[in-house]
Amino acid sequence: MLVPTIGIEVHVELLSKYKVFSNSINNFKDIPNTNVSLIDMAYPGTLPLLNKEVIDLAIKAALVLNCKINKKMHFDRKNYFYPDLPKGYQITQKDTPIGYDGYVEIMDDGVLKKILIEEIHIEEDTCKSIHVGNETLLNYNRAGVPLIEIVTKPCIKSSKEAMLYIEALREKFLYLGISDVKIEEGSMRCDANVSVSENEVLGTKAEIKNIGSISNVGLSIEYEIKRQIEEINRGNKIVDETRRYDEKNGKTISMRVKETGNDYRYFPEPDIPVIILSDEWIEELSKTIPLMPDFYRNKYASLGINYNSIQTLVHNIDLNNFFYAIIDECNPVIAANIITGDLLSLLNKEGTKLSQFNLNLEEFVSLINKREKNLLSSNQVKEILPLLMQGELIDDVIKKFNYELTSDDNFIKGIIDKVITDNSESVKDYKEGKERALKYLMGQVMKEAKGKINPELASKLLIDSLNDL
Repeated sequence: MLVPTIGIEVHVELLSKYKVFSNSINNFKDIPNTNVSLIDMAYPGTLPLLNKEVIDLAIKAALVLNCKINKKMHFDRKNYFYPDLPKGYQITQKDTPIGYDGYVEIMDDGVLKKILIEEIHIEEDTCKSIHVGNETLLNYNRAGVPLIEIVTKPCIKSSKEAMLYIEALREKFLYLGISDVKIEEGSMRCDANVSVSENEVLGTKAEIKNIGSISNVGLSIEYEIKRQIEEINRGNKIVDETRRYDEKNGKTISMRVKETGNDYRYFPEPDIPVIILSDEWIEELSKTIPLMPDFYRNKYASLGINYNSIQTLVHNIDLNNFFYAIIDECNPVIAANIITGDLLSLLNKEGTKLSQFNLNLEEFVSLINKREKNLLSSNQVKEILPLLMQGELIDDVIKKFNYELTSDDNFIKGIIDKVITDNSESVKDYKEGKERALKYLMGQVMKEAKGKINPELASKLLIDSLNDL
């Protein structure tokens, strides 16, 4: 039986203020060719100046990926010629990557698995090629943007594992704050190496380049596994080649065959000295690492929050930070349900982020507490929340719209007794199993109370009273 083996290479652009080897602003999104220096354009005689912030960000990435750190490292030149590479070589790390022998844990159908990381190294990005008609233009804003490349060992066994791994990377780097990891914009770029074989000896791999989304990572790997198995079953040999994923047709397409191994003529970068990473340097950076997604998942699960709400919170950093700030001040389950339901629905409807609103933590906690005490109905919460997001105070809103409900059991039972007495036919219908009778009786209770009682509590007390008859 032919089984797949997959390795993933991920390039991530770092959010440093300046580029990795020049003092140009690191912002690719600005007007093309405005964040450019002579170093970025490879003018003769210019020398690279290593940006310490890039080293800091790469160390933090290596730490959260459980990597060992190369405390003595140097940069290398990777020599090749391409229009988007102005120097004719790329400064990267070959022999002394900043991190190595790490892992990322994923959960696949309840089974914990470690995806092993071969290495993580620093390098510079190339120019961005822009094709206009028959011409190709270059945007040097991207030349010299700092990258880290994370390379796994060939240990991934399915497209699902590959997607879970990339999503885990994306989450970690977002919480770490070192990259915006937007695959659709190119700040996170994925390549997949796929092979199939009948034993532990790896088959000939095909490399799928620049996959444009996490879902397409899964689709392209699935197609490539199927393609290779069909080729082998036909008696054909798999060739070592580079392919791309055609999203429109749902298939991988050959770009070029690797007839010989790439000879990049690596050699140590002579213009950048060896870098020594002290234990103190690494320790200081480790203290700045924030809480990671798995911490929040475990914490929220211990509080009884359901899986879907946990995933929604963790995937939205703004909502998660807001929620984590209030979990000790109110009922976390009710808060999570309202945040991932009503609040997120409002944000999605407006196409905005929570940070764009003036939602006060204390006012939101008061809303949750009133909901827990049945002083507000779920519908009233929906109506009040948009006003709180505009900075209004909950007590003022409740007073203005006369929202607050009574949770006095005796008051509610008095109303229920009156409704039961006045509607004997409907009570009889309920006893005979007619569901519409209960809805009618509940409507009469709310009408009698003029909407001033909590409907959930009233419904419970009404059913109890009817069942006691």
